[in-house]
Amino acid sequence: MRGTALAAAIGAAAVLGIQGWAGGAEPGPDGNGPAKAYSAGVKETGPVEGEVHKLALKPKGSGEAVLSQQGTEPFGLLGVSWTDPKAEVKGTIEARARDAKTGKWSHWIALDPVKAGMDGVRPGAHGSTEPVWVGASDGAEVRTSGGRALPAGLELNLVDPGGAISPAKKNGSQKNGSLNAGPAAFAAPAADPAPTDPPTTPPSVPGPVSTAPQPNVVSRVAWGADETMNNEGPIYLPGGKVKAVFVHHTADTQPYDCSQSAAIVRGIHVYHVKTNGWRDLGYNFLVDKCGTIFEGRQGGVDQPVLGAHTFGWNNETAGIAVLGDYSAGGASAAAQDAISRIAAYKLGQYGGDMNGTTTLTAGATQTNFFGTAFEAGKPYTFKSLSGHRDGFNTECPGNQLYGQLGTLRTAGPAAQLNVDATSRTATSRVRVPRT
Repeated sequence: MRGTALAAAIGAAAVLGIQGWAGGAEPGPDGNGPAKAYSAGVKETGPVEGEVHKLALKPKGSGEAVLSQQGTEPFGLLGVSWTDPKAEVKGTIEARARDAKTGKWSHWIALDPVKAGMDGVRPGAHGSTEPVWVGASDGAEVRTSGGRALPAGLELNLVDPGGAISPAKKNGSQKNGSLNAGPAAFAAPAADPAPTDPPTTPPSVPGPVSTAPQPNVVSRVAWGADETMNNEGPIYLPGGKVKAVFVHHTADTQPYDCSQSAAIVRGIHVYHVKTNGWRDLGYNFLVDKCGTIFEGRQGGVDQPVLGAHTFGWNNETAGIAVLGDYSAGGASAAAQDAISRIAAYKLGQYGGDMNGTTTLTAGATQTNFFGTAFEAGKPYTFKSLSGHRDGFNTECPGNQLYGQLGTLRTAGPAAQLNVDATSRTATSRVRVPRT
């Protein structure tokens, strides 16, 4: 953010008493009651090194493969990968984990494949499922079914996010010292299949002033990002403008305490880089149920960073992922506040309207969840705040969270806070309904 006037406006907004600023008092697991203060990540003194343990699945013939029930190294997040990122998995892949504390096995968890090319064509990339947080675990089992031919190199990937308070391993390693963020290179964007021209100059420093206040965001340093995995540097949107925001959920089936949130973010980061072979964590921002916002892909909270989150639409958008599964239940009020605030800030940097529409150019020919067909290179109208399923054939961000987006567009805190471009004073309209 630039200018003391805008800083004063943000301060005035805080005085208005509108609830939900990330980093403040935290609600409990349901997002409403009191809970212990946020602690995941802020106690770390340097980047935290996570680990990935890989176990090969055993083919059984007839398009089936398994990993027999067995004890494993401690882990908190899992997913399945295979050698060729373009190979399609026919049928289903399911896994379950053993709770390290109780010894009980979870129910079977369906793992959805990631679309090839999400982060461009990259050497060493693998095909994979989406990662799923299962909590502190020390055993795993995998089964596949219904497929005609399985891709080669099927492996179960178990991620220990590390750190002194890792829910998977108490003595996780931590690297103290300077961060190695790598050069701020500006290579050709690779998030979408459609060819585009790379930015010719770095984005302005700092980024453009927004019409909405910038919320508190837990930095990559604070949540313990191991930047030695990210030595390529960030890339920025070809047009230098965030035109829309796509909302996701991580579809984790295991309930989590907000003190674990940084470990979950680290686990996703490790998986995206070490398992998928991506340049960095795919999402631009992540939000937990207590309303804490985490910086995702590196490049600057106030910059138009190119992420890997919505196949075919990454070149003009930002992605926000909410930790948890919102298929059966909606996101907490605190999480909704956080989504609204960071989305409004990013859209407001480029004149966007939370309740408006925008035109995006398709980067791939595909069909979305609702059966709408898109053709690469053609323009289509999207809501400025959209769900992942609006652009891709997926249930993400879950039926309940998707249904909450309408309220966030019109009555969320971001729609009620406005920094007037002329006076730079914050005003408040109607308070958000606490539902």
